Amino acid sequence: MLTDQLDFIFFFYGLAFILLGATCWTIARVKGRRSAWAALGAFGFVHGVGEWLDLAAMIIGDTPAFAAMRTGLLAVSFLLLLEFARLNAPIIGVRLPGRWIYVPLLTLVALVGVFHGAATAGIAARYAIGLVGAVAAGIMLARLTPSLATGARRYAAFAAAGFGLYAVCAGLVVPAASFWPASVVNQEAFAAVAHVPIQLVRGLLACWISFSIWAYWSEETAAEVSSPRYTAYVRNQLVWILVTMGAILASGWTLTEYLGGIYRNDVQEQATGDVELLASRLKGETAIVDGMVRALAGSPSILPLLLAGTPAEDEIAQSVLDLDIEAAGARHGFIVDAAGTVVASSNRLEAPPRVSEFASATWFRQAIEGGAARWYAFDASNGRPVYYSSQPIRTGEGRIVGVAVLAKGLEGFEADLRQFDRPYFLIDRNGIVLLSNLADMQLRTLWPLDSTTKSMVVRQYGQLVDRHLLEREVSDASWTAVEGERNYVRRRVIDNGHWSLVILQPTREIFASRFLGIAITLLVTMMALIYLLGRGRWVHDDVQAGQRMQLQELAQDLGVKATTDPLTGLHNRLMLEHALGRELAAAERYERPLSIVLYDIDHFKRINDNHGHAVGDKVLIQLSRFVPDLIRSSDLLVRWGGEEFLILMPGSEGSMAFQAAEKLREAISRVEFDEAGSLTCSFGVAQYQAGDTAESLIKRADAALYRAKNNGRNQVQMTPAPGSRPRLTSVDMQKR
Repeated sequence: MLTDQLDFIFFFYGLAFILLGATCWTIARVKGRRSAWAALGAFGFVHGVGEWLDLAAMIIGDTPAFAAMRTGLLAVSFLLLLEFARLNAPIIGVRLPGRWIYVPLLTLVALVGVFHGAATAGIAARYAIGLVGAVAAGIMLARLTPSLATGARRYAAFAAAGFGLYAVCAGLVVPAASFWPASVVNQEAFAAVAHVPIQLVRGLLACWISFSIWAYWSEETAAEVSSPRYTAYVRNQLVWILVTMGAILASGWTLTEYLGGIYRNDVQEQATGDVELLASRLKGETAIVDGMVRALAGSPSILPLLLAGTPAEDEIAQSVLDLDIEAAGARHGFIVDAAGTVVASSNRLEAPPRVSEFASATWFRQAIEGGAARWYAFDASNGRPVYYSSQPIRTGEGRIVGVAVLAKGLEGFEADLRQFDRPYFLIDRNGIVLLSNLADMQLRTLWPLDSTTKSMVVRQYGQLVDRHLLEREVSDASWTAVEGERNYVRRRVIDNGHWSLVILQPTREIFASRFLGIAITLLVTMMALIYLLGRGRWVHDDVQAGQRMQLQELAQDLGVKATTDPLTGLHNRLMLEHALGRELAAAERYERPLSIVLYDIDHFKRINDNHGHAVGDKVLIQLSRFVPDLIRSSDLLVRWGGEEFLILMPGSEGSMAFQAAEKLREAISRVEFDEAGSLTCSFGVAQYQAGDTAESLIKRADAALYRAKNNGRNQVQMTPAPGSRPRLTSVDMQKR
């Protein structure tokens, strides 16, 4: 059963999210929006550790404090996922509440935990934070997808879809609870419909998300390196990682199940041996009674009681009965004639049973017909079971004239039971516990009873503890949950088949044996990842080293020097002339969109006047290194002159260029430029129109930049196409 593999499921579930955390933190070190990716990485680490703590609870046991700590980690991890979405929201033009929103959310979860326990608090965290955070993260990734390179775009879309599905599985499918919707949509209902635990689905989604983010980042890196060799290697590496991780996890699953199977077999053999030992011990306890009742029935001294003997003979017969009772350690005994009348009994028997009770009893009919009878009964006077044994009494000619009966309590067997550290039960045919080494189990139902059976046993035993341990009757042996913990249950029918011995074998130790398989899987996974990532890094460095050598060779060429700005390292006007002429021809021939963005630094003269030209040069250099990370690799950034820069954007319509310029303007305004501090830029955008030359296109962009300067700077203006309505500027958008 898949539920037997929950420990391994928790293991790879946590491992997948920890790998997601490592990937996102790598992205945060080298990419823009560092805080957002760091938040997603922190979510991966915290959530992954939380799943491993759930695994630890299965192995070493749970406590209220441990459960509360895991619930707190769950809530914090979902907050980090929500923080990833919140930090990305401004990029797509959405404003979300500040971090103050986390205070009421955490307060809500804490209050639920105080008044209703950690389990209900975990449900509240999933509803209030997890569902919202996963949905928001998926939306943000989906909205960012169009701005990515083709390969990366596909994997980012996969990750967005993965978060959407994870929102349902982790935020809606919760542990069962008494309130709606947890009473209807819960883990138990999901398992009943899908026949798999929801933890397995969550773990697979975690692998999906982790691999998608990893693949997205690999494609982004390959696009930046711009090497066919490295791009081919990255795509092959993604396949190898997927295949290798799948093979390792499948092998680890098999190994873990094999090691657990060894322990399960040991548990089954031990339980069978223990229950047989108990049955043998009980047999030894009752064998004495069986032997003494045979001796009593065969004694000639008993016959006068049934054949109208003299008072002296009756007295001798009574003495023999008392001696046999004492020798057997029996509680009492009696002699019954063929009509079912008690003709002699032990002195300790307070009230002999009525004739009608014996005459209709199964054991009496069996003995009168010549067979021995043995049975267990419940003594209502002391609430303890009693063992009865009967034998037919025969004359010398073999004629049956009566029945000898001895009854013995099971106090000795009960004392032996208390020495065992595992739960044992002596039950009747209906599963009513009549003897156990657990004090609170007396007269408790072991499995559910229907109303008819329940009424019958209540009349027989009196009031029962109707709080069953098992979900259904066990006929022989079964692996089942007992009060939330998995146990091996072994039942052994005794004597006449009406009563049984039952043993419960807790199997928490099984996780310790399975943990070896998990540890081996983790070790192999780490070794494989180290090798694959190390080789990937070596190929990356080798490719970049080759590219650096090529760049060094190109730098020695006068043509390269002629097209490079010596201060900023950006391309200059000469390079722009070649590129713009080529793109204008392509736009003319293929009707492909083309836009340019012209921008300069606001009040740059003040920087030179107040801080000197050296600081002004540093600002130009820093800005030139910052902007390329915020534009596409296909865009061309050139230094137009002085503090002016131009971005050539092939394939971009004016609206796209306008949005790109607006994002760039916001990003620049948040950067600190060393001694110069913060600064702003003004932008002019123009889209290619049929018949445009390089001069006319740049002139219209310059006119838009001039309007941005005149309208107060730190804004984006776009030259509208002839006959079209003027476009809204960034300032107009802010006013609205």
